[in-house]
Amino acid sequence: MIHLGGSAGSALANVDGAAAPAAEPAACEPEGGALAMLEALKAREARLVEREAALADRTQALSLAETKIEERIAVLIAAEEELAATMAMAEQASEADVAKLTAVYESMKPKEAAPLFEEMAPDFAAGFLARMRPDAAAAIMAGLEPRTAYTISAVLAGRNAAAPKD
Repeated sequence: MIHLGGSAGSALANVDGAAAPAAEPAACEPEGGALAMLEALKAREARLVEREAALADRTQALSLAETKIEERIAVLIAAEEELAATMAMAEQASEADVAKLTAVYESMKPKEAAPLFEEMAPDFAAGFLARMRPDAAAAIMAGLEPRTAYTISAVLAGRNAAAPKD
């Protein structure tokens, strides 16, 4: 109605014959609070866009780091497998050496082997005697000094004492 009223006034003025300037509608300026709210929303949107960009950068960095970690884990797994294979080869070689040396001691005459076993540490000597055939080990033990034979026997008897019984 206000709009019609303003136009009616212009029309009435035109009727009188005087050319009245056309009334311009009042500019709709937002109130001060609405303008501040609009600016705050724009600033918040800019911060959100900035955060989204930072989050995208961080996500990309995490993805890259995850890829590098997976690559390093794969390298470590390969190295671990290679090390395990090397250790297995070394253990097999060591086992072969001990088996060969045990066979050498078994094939020696007991009178020749006994002095060697006298010089060995009891744990070391017990390791060889435990691998030998019982008859060969018995012949060597018979040629040892009684104290040495007893010490080696104690080591042999106690080797599996700590093993679980169940």
